[in-house]
Amino acid sequence: MEIASQMLLFAHVVEHGSFSASARAFDHTPSSVSRQIGQLEDRLGVRLLNRTTRGIALTDDGKAFYARCAEISRAVAEAELMVVSLGNHPQGTLRVASTVAFAKAHLVPLLPAFLADNDDLKLVLELTDRPIDLAEGEADIAIRFTEQITDPSVVARKLATNRRVICAAPSYLSAHGVPVKPEDLLQHNCLRLSTVSSWNDWEFPGPHGPGVLHVTGNFEANSADAVYHAVRAGLGIARLSTYLVNEDIRAGRLERILPEYIQQDSDILAIYASRRNLPPKVRVFVDFLAERLGPVPPWERD
Repeated sequence: MEIASQMLLFAHVVEHGSFSASARAFDHTPSSVSRQIGQLEDRLGVRLLNRTTRGIALTDDGKAFYARCAEISRAVAEAELMVVSLGNHPQGTLRVASTVAFAKAHLVPLLPAFLADNDDLKLVLELTDRPIDLAEGEADIAIRFTEQITDPSVVARKLATNRRVICAAPSYLSAHGVPVKPEDLLQHNCLRLSTVSSWNDWEFPGPHGPGVLHVTGNFEANSADAVYHAVRAGLGIARLSTYLVNEDIRAGRLERILPEYIQQDSDILAIYASRRNLPPKVRVFVDFLAERLGPVPPWERD
């Protein structure tokens, strides 16, 4: 046993007046407690306790040493109480990494309500589509999509189903025509995402299983946010999440193409490093997002 543990044990023995009481508290035998106190005395080179048939009595050296051990024991108890109380209340700094487009469209608008309910929290948000290493502490939570998860050790909680549709601006379709079957897309300028290569493989279910088109075009960006603004500008055809384009489609700023084809096998996820001893600040934020975004996400509600 380390000297710090022996000091705490010694303080407990003195406060409770016997080896037996401390043995029960520390899950030792009385003989083990006595042996530890003896080793502490040998380490210090002084006798701390006199053992008598009526119990134990402090020596003069023991009294002086006990005063310091009692201070340490109280400090340890206070520190433990503080950590336990912190563990029940969300506070401190919460670091969140989110994909750019989703953060701008739907995450940031939710933050005023969240922070109003959690006024002991500070939230630091990083908008990025690059991979996030949660094990290295780059963020407490990351908002990602299914195809972006490459680390099987992370914990992922579904926030909403991510449905993607194919669309273009009326100006592009007026100039280049409207595709009527998936193969027609090969003759069009399709907008691509550079950060997730599979995002550019567009699947189309058929009688013999899904067919896949690897789309091409003269524009590629590292964020779906940039692709969204490019398709609205009339640059080409894009497959984008309904959380980005539903409002534009309703307003006529974008038009659905091949509307019978919808990709919906990619979920919007909150990911974090571990379930074990999950910090309250992480739990309360993930619960908040799950409640606000599900079961039917707000961008698809009537």
